[in-house]
Amino acid sequence: MPAVSPNPSSQSDAGVPVTPRTSWAEAAAAADATKPLHAPAPTRAPASGQLAANTPNGSVADDAAGGDPAGGAVPEPSSAPAEAPSFRRSRLTAADAIADSPMPDFISSPGLFVKEQKPRPVGGLRGALYNLTRGAWNLGPGPKQRQEDELARRISRQLQGSYNTAVLSLKGGIGKTSTTVGVGLTLAEYRGDAPCAIDANPDSGDLVERALGEGIYQQSSPRTITDLLKNIESIDSLTALARYMHHAGRLHLIAGEQDPEVSDSLTAEEYLRIRKLISSYYSVALTDCGTGVTHNAMSGILQSADNLVIAAGYAVSGAKRARSTLHWLASHGYEELARNAIVVITDKDEVSSRVDKDAIEEHLAGICRDLIAVPHDRGVADGDLVTLDVLKPETRRAYKEIAAAIVDGYR
Repeated sequence: MPAVSPNPSSQSDAGVPVTPRTSWAEAAAAADATKPLHAPAPTRAPASGQLAANTPNGSVADDAAGGDPAGGAVPEPSSAPAEAPSFRRSRLTAADAIADSPMPDFISSPGLFVKEQKPRPVGGLRGALYNLTRGAWNLGPGPKQRQEDELARRISRQLQGSYNTAVLSLKGGIGKTSTTVGVGLTLAEYRGDAPCAIDANPDSGDLVERALGEGIYQQSSPRTITDLLKNIESIDSLTALARYMHHAGRLHLIAGEQDPEVSDSLTAEEYLRIRKLISSYYSVALTDCGTGVTHNAMSGILQSADNLVIAAGYAVSGAKRARSTLHWLASHGYEELARNAIVVITDKDEVSSRVDKDAIEEHLAGICRDLIAVPHDRGVADGDLVTLDVLKPETRRAYKEIAAAIVDGYR
């Protein structure tokens, strides 16, 4: 068998061409054999027995064993540092750069990697331009849309706990129940959790009829607040509670008692029992209190209320009654409720130009937290079904402002 030279360079010197490698593995193996990346580890001197066995005469030369020729103890290897590796990195690698760089906070600073996208404009010239260019030109929402978005944000604010708003007035027929329904439907539209509206009107209240329509309410199971009280001890889940409620979309309602003989029998203690039950399943509740502030359930309603909506109208008598209501509350231990009350003036009867609306608003503005006017709207004034779809944009905007003011008062 012919001898194979261990040094490939000798073949090339002899004029013999280098055989091309058939694979990357073979080329890498040849490179490792000819140019090691690391210096060989220092060789440990063999034991004396091994040297005697491997030496023909049982003796070891001084240059081979490095010790006593007579077989004495072999000295320890030199403590001199090993030869430095033949390969050293002259610069940081990509892995080193990544390891040394600080880790970005993806949670608190998501904008480091993704540009913030402008909200899509809706309606108007900005919306038309956005649709025409298929989003290539996005000028963002205009001032009006930004105001609407801010109202929606305030209404949909997440709440910790359950809150109750009482809607009351000293005079009937000035938009108290329509305000309760309109605001309740608005809360249901923008909030993630469904609100509840309770008809605590002692005078055969029509809250559910205004939310569902008279025909639908009569066709449904006409369970009332009286039925709920009779079986309140057996209700231990939202499913059980739903049997005594009516639904106008996502607005859940408890109907008032329609029988005149028992409609005025709701006491403060009974109302508080209902309120305690509702607070277990709903974060927002509206209570339609009826006319006046002295009927049986009113002390329980005011005791559990977090804020108030005082209904008023564009008339001298309506403004005076609203002011009288606030004064009565302040003088009977409800100063905080009076100070944070929301006065809602509904132009239900479309008063004539002789009425100075600005003067009426100024008469009430200084004694409450917010004063909001609801314009005249046939969808409210007819006293029938109230649905947001048929209301004027100005009316819907007013209900959004009321809903936002209500949620702002939940602290």
